[in-house]
Amino acid sequence: MAQAGLATVAREWGRIGCIGFGGPPAHIALLRRLCVEDREWLEPHDFEDAVAAVNLLPGPASTQLAIYCAARVGGRAGALVGGLCFIVPGLILILALAALFLSGSPPRWVLGAGAGAGAAVAAVAVQAGLGLVPDSRRRARSLARWTAYLAAGGAVAAIAGPWVVLVLVGCGVIELVLRRATGLLSVVLPVAAAGGGGLLSLVWVAFKVGALSYGGGFVIIPLMQGDAVTRYHWLTSAQFLNAVALGQVTPGPVVHTVAVVGYGAAGLGGGLLAALVAFSPSFAFVLVGADRFDRLRTSLAARAFLGGAGPAAVGAILGSAIPLARALAVPWQYAVLGAAAIALVVLRRGVVPVLLAAGGVGVVVALAGGRVH
Repeated sequence: MAQAGLATVAREWGRIGCIGFGGPPAHIALLRRLCVEDREWLEPHDFEDAVAAVNLLPGPASTQLAIYCAARVGGRAGALVGGLCFIVPGLILILALAALFLSGSPPRWVLGAGAGAGAAVAAVAVQAGLGLVPDSRRRARSLARWTAYLAAGGAVAAIAGPWVVLVLVGCGVIELVLRRATGLLSVVLPVAAAGGGGLLSLVWVAFKVGALSYGGGFVIIPLMQGDAVTRYHWLTSAQFLNAVALGQVTPGPVVHTVAVVGYGAAGLGGGLLAALVAFSPSFAFVLVGADRFDRLRTSLAARAFLGGAGPAAVGAILGSAIPLARALAVPWQYAVLGAAAIALVVLRRGVVPVLLAAGGVGVVVALAGGRVH
């Protein structure tokens, strides 16, 4: 039975969609405060179980958690309303910014802001990956296999980004088979295949982001970069860096980055299509499987698969920093990258303030007549 009306769901999830800067940690904290502490719609253990379950699913975990919580509060209609209200504010903002940054002749200060913020993106990737290493290592059954999965994900992200999805799935299947061989499991997982060209290429890239990416967040970067920049030329390297930066500084899911890629591929319609494809699996996973979340959380097969795919995803996030850094075009950007790395990794500053500061440096350089591309 629904615990709240759709208007309440729309208001509360829309509020989180507007103020949810900072990625999944911020989204989880806001959802817990709303659903567990303030409104008491969910018991604490129910919420923690949901967090564990969505982390075993591919795709954007915080989006899936938002949809699941909305389903628990408002039923299936609540899941649709809450999920959309969580996603749409950031999507509108990032598409508007994409139109500004990807226009044929943006103002010089806009180019500077993009060059500055883009310069810091590789440091953000390193910080994101390093933050995931300790927990991933603690869950590992074998240090040797964990290291191999991590290295495989990092290597492929660094040199052949579009193939990362196959490595993630492959590492998951290998770990599953190895554990099965020791008598722990008797379940196998399917491997998805790739798609075609034209708009189908955009659909396939967005589908990989939404349905086949384990680890969420920055693991989507190597999935998109090779396709968006090298293979299909939807964006230049600098524009792709802008897209990643925009995904970090706008509220809501980081997966909104895929909308900028879609915008570069086919304008506003492409941005909306990419977002639709990328977020649809999250709704499907929750609407179809929410009543099985308890079994998923305790599933040995799911945990074994993630035991291989998870470290590979962490490696992919770290490895993505290499092509992101290689995409920098002017010397002052490397200074910004170094300063951002110190601020994020050593001083542990927040991602959004660092990116905004880096963008500010770029604006100053642009207005002073410096080279920005």
